[in-house]
Amino acid sequence: MSSSPIASGPLVRRNSRRVVISHGGREIVVGGGAPVMVQSMTNTDTADAIGTAIQIKDLARAGSEVVRLTVNTPEAAAAVPAIREQLDRMGVDVPLVGDFHYNGHTLLTEYPECAQALSKYRINPGNVGKGAKRDTQFAQMIEVACKYDKPVRIGVNWGSLDQALLARIMDENADRAEPWSAQAVMYEALVTSAIENAQRAEELGMAGDKIILSCKVSGVQDLIAVYRELARRCDYPLHLGLTEAGMGSKGIVASTAALSVLLQEGIGDTIRISLTPEPGGDRTKEVVVGQEILQTMGLRKFTPMVIACPGCGRTTSTVFQDLADKIQTFLREQMPVWKGKYPGVEAMNVAVMGCIVNGPGESKHANIGISLPGTGESPAAPVFIDGEKKMTLRGEHIAEEFQKVVLDYVESHYGQGHPA
Repeated sequence: MSSSPIASGPLVRRNSRRVVISHGGREIVVGGGAPVMVQSMTNTDTADAIGTAIQIKDLARAGSEVVRLTVNTPEAAAAVPAIREQLDRMGVDVPLVGDFHYNGHTLLTEYPECAQALSKYRINPGNVGKGAKRDTQFAQMIEVACKYDKPVRIGVNWGSLDQALLARIMDENADRAEPWSAQAVMYEALVTSAIENAQRAEELGMAGDKIILSCKVSGVQDLIAVYRELARRCDYPLHLGLTEAGMGSKGIVASTAALSVLLQEGIGDTIRISLTPEPGGDRTKEVVVGQEILQTMGLRKFTPMVIACPGCGRTTSTVFQDLADKIQTFLREQMPVWKGKYPGVEAMNVAVMGCIVNGPGESKHANIGISLPGTGESPAAPVFIDGEKKMTLRGEHIAEEFQKVVLDYVESHYGQGHPA
């Protein structure tokens, strides 16, 4: 039998080294074909151990698999062990990454309990020192990482590039018969900085399977270009993310546009969505967006997906909008409990449709679907389970009744003793 000319299949991941990030008995594998990991970062004052631990717990509960926190002062470094202890008491085993700039060599050396409590260090080679101090201070941080057997992310950022390296590459470019553009020089500086510093870390004794690289920029096309080249020139695992994605829909769209292209090409082993929180906004939003990018691309499954129509003149009622919102919120809120109690539930699909045009069809494609009445339609809502119409809901309590249908389905299909 001949295959269809239109075919789809699993994305082919880039072949990279395997790095393990661990805390206690929990291990997170990065690279080497492991699932793309979602991480996040706190925005609390790290010296506030309780406040930081609470935010880390929220991020972990939302699904962040690793959480990074700023370690910028002696007070912050002294608080890290207390944060780790508080998380352990709360049963939150998420690994912590220390983000170091300027004084990381001092803090890691003078606060060994901090160095031990962290599961990974992030080192920005553009901010470890200048001149002769740069190599010495970088070496100090690598030596501490080797001493405590911690992996590192060498994270280059175009806002804090090593100026000596940039000047060197600019000089090399000036000698070319056909000099590159300023943009191309910047790209080369980013990639060169990441790879040369990784090689330097290995020369200092760090194992190659303890190193992750990143080259953060703010522009979508810049990120795609830089990571394509970085992936071509090394086999270290790569961390993806725009360095400042922005606020609201702009940040979400920019992150999705950049990361989706790279992930589709098999590039990327961990991601972070650097959203600017809206005033009073929830920090966990960046975790949700990261998960949804991976899930909608078919790379991971985190929580049941709700398929809902956008609405049109046939759906003047807002009932389906309210129901879709309630169900999506309900499913995400349940996942921290369901993850352990109902294995496989994250792959479930729920359809909430607004009229007869596509409602029944979409509902049949989902595990559970409901087609609510549109304008002028009979006030009845057929419910489909695994492709078959099972019941019709009517009246003022359709939302509550449908939520009960979802709960019953989860229990019967994913609970203990359900058919394999």
